[in-house]
Amino acid sequence: MPSQQTSADGTTASTDEAETASPGLEAALPGDVDLDMPDDADDEEAAAIVAAIGAHLHDHALAAAAAAAEGEVTWDDERWSFAGRVRAQQHRTVRVPRGAPTDPWSAAGRTKQF
Repeated sequence: MPSQQTSADGTTASTDEAETASPGLEAALPGDVDLDMPDDADDEEAAAIVAAIGAHLHDHALAAAAAAAEGEVTWDDERWSFAGRVRAQQHRTVRVPRGAPTDPWSAAGRTKQF
């Protein structure tokens, strides 16, 4: 079914909905992203635009995941100092696994398992 679109200069153009809707591209985009391609873009330009937007969305998703993981408590900086405390207190060397509890009291209770 043809629809009417008004451009910036006030002229009305009739377009076919099948030409303006791209179900394959729209299905791949997140729900909050709306992509409008220029009418005069050829296939190479359209591919470049889609690649640039795809790279931007990918980088944005990685940044969001990194920001979410930043608040997560890990042993990355504390494992060696905790192993040193175990060596000083229990007179044995241990390797503190990454999956060990990050709470010092819980970890201290599991030192026999390390």
